[in-house]
Amino acid sequence: MTSQPDMRAAAAKFFSLPTFAVAGASSNPAKFGHKIYAWYLQHSLSAIPLNPASPTISVGGKEHDTIASPSKLRNPKETALSVITPPPVTAKLLEEAKAAGVPAVWLQPGTFTDKEMRYAVENFPGAAVGGFGEGTVGGEGWCVLVDGEQAMEDAKRQKGKL
Repeated sequence: MTSQPDMRAAAAKFFSLPTFAVAGASSNPAKFGHKIYAWYLQHSLSAIPLNPASPTISVGGKEHDTIASPSKLRNPKETALSVITPPPVTAKLLEEAKAAGVPAVWLQPGTFTDKEMRYAVENFPGAAVGGFGEGTVGGEGWCVLVDGEQAMEDAKRQKGKL
């Protein structure tokens, strides 16, 4: 990886997709998997919780059916993947997402090492978000909770130019 990817453009591309899967989605309100899945729902976005350990999760007082992995997505080519898992799990998720045809990924802070980020940038060209690339306003790097609204606005602006 010789040049730094354009994270702002990647984030806009991520939010140009119609569906979002959240790997690491959780019923526990203290966990970021819960907070991020709830964020998608609060923004009226089509979101699918991924959690291989539970058939459902509870968010916002409602039960939501989960799927176990990116390979189980109904329309993977139209789904962006938010990742909120430990780095060893993230590595496997990225490989599954690539094999399934998922076009974009967002690696939340703490979910990756240099190895996973490099894999994401190489295998999801122009559509891998994570780290401290220019454009984030978060102190811990690109985060859906902090940078998501701006990325959605950028995606809308790009659609308007087409």
